[in-house]
Amino acid sequence: MSKDNPIHVALVDDQLLVRSGFRMLINSQADLEVVAEASNGREAIASQTLAAADVILMDVRMPEMNGIETTEYLLSRELGDAPGPKIIVLTTFDLDEYALAAIQAGASGFLLKDAPPEELLDSIRTVYRGDAVIAPSTTRRLLDHVAPMLRRSSLPDSAHVKAVRSLTPREREVFGLIANGRSNPEIAAGLFLSEATVKTHVGHILAKLNARDRVQAVVIAYETGVVSP
Repeated sequence: MSKDNPIHVALVDDQLLVRSGFRMLINSQADLEVVAEASNGREAIASQTLAAADVILMDVRMPEMNGIETTEYLLSRELGDAPGPKIIVLTTFDLDEYALAAIQAGASGFLLKDAPPEELLDSIRTVYRGDAVIAPSTTRRLLDHVAPMLRRSSLPDSAHVKAVRSLTPREREVFGLIANGRSNPEIAAGLFLSEATVKTHVGHILAKLNARDRVQAVVIAYETGVVSP
């Protein structure tokens, strides 16, 4: 993205000082621009500008309508092939239930509000490109914690189990590496493939799993036992 065509970012947080800080940080970048703000979920869903943003930073705890409910609503309004906004849920609480709820609601990432500024900015760019982002400090602990629950909820003939069975041997191999947190370059190096080939495999995997992004794919991997704690 360039200064003439920046990534449009929206902020949803009930604390004005938090929004002001994020706005100044984001607008200091040539390739990013804050285009809309809301102080709660109800304001967010009523704003056409906000819903049209490329990436939304969403506070998880807000009055009237929390970030999880707002994420579910905004993403349910996707029409046809038109992509919905990418949503990064922000919280000051490093709690498993909030992270899992955010991912299950369709968020593309989960970050703590006290993450370093560079991590927040990189997360916006990463999510915009189509890769999911999740706070490294929460990823493994979160999924290890909820894995038994996810597997218990997965029936032997569930859609996710059938989708995993439909993967080719190479796709299954790439899927396992995605679930273990490997990036495309790391997968390419490990399997002696080009990054373009890995990207193609990832696209096929997400399509077969009907997963929005890599985070949802990882959740499916734990649910179906492809990876274990």
